[in-house]
Amino acid sequence: MTDFILETRQLVKKFGRGTRAQIAVNQVSLHVETGKVYGLLGPNGAGKSTTLKMVTGMLHPTAGEILFDGHPWERNDLYRIGSLVEQAPLYPNLTARENLKVRTILWGLPEERIDTVLEMVGLSNTGKKRAGRFSMGMKQRLGIALALLADPQLLILDEPTNGLDPIGIEELRGLIRSFPTMGITVLLSSHILGEVQQTADIVGIIVGGKLAYEDELHAGQDLEALFMDVCRKGSPDEIR
Repeated sequence: MTDFILETRQLVKKFGRGTRAQIAVNQVSLHVETGKVYGLLGPNGAGKSTTLKMVTGMLHPTAGEILFDGHPWERNDLYRIGSLVEQAPLYPNLTARENLKVRTILWGLPEERIDTVLEMVGLSNTGKKRAGRFSMGMKQRLGIALALLADPQLLILDEPTNGLDPIGIEELRGLIRSFPTMGITVLLSSHILGEVQQTADIVGIIVGGKLAYEDELHAGQDLEALFMDVCRKGSPDEIR
């Protein structure tokens, strides 16, 4: 039996009321396998970020169910779910260590975690350099370090390579691939197909708010051709 760290069952999110209500996520059922990197794909506005915001507690689902580690999602699970959704919440006038220390104090976490996560993301030697002077790649890695402070089982990243140069993308790719070896499952949303091709074990494709495809990503598979085919057909019934 496959072990899923995260499942969504017929998840729905509507914005507005009555006849003017817009359905952003329409009965999406994801299956994120423990110890894997799951790549969530879709055109702009397809519902990827809205889905992740429901899983991370930023939005309340209109209908459906979220299961974490086999039980119905509850707010306490957020201590075991690390996330970087939208821009990293950094204090630009503080160093990497100081940014992390603020979070350990707020969350009541042991200060020893700071050294651990700085090493995990490759920022141990930033010294007194303030976060506002970091490169975009360093800021993203510091944002991931913040998400890792509570030692989560699941890490959720929404478009983590946005704004990065090729070197930053390559460094982040290697970091993401390393997480399952540390016991951390990754749910990654991206519109960069080449990065998902090199990073993910499983892909899900959302089109028009619906999950139109979900399966393992096989070696040599043409993800771009698959993505375009799924987006053209649109309906899960037509894909399967």
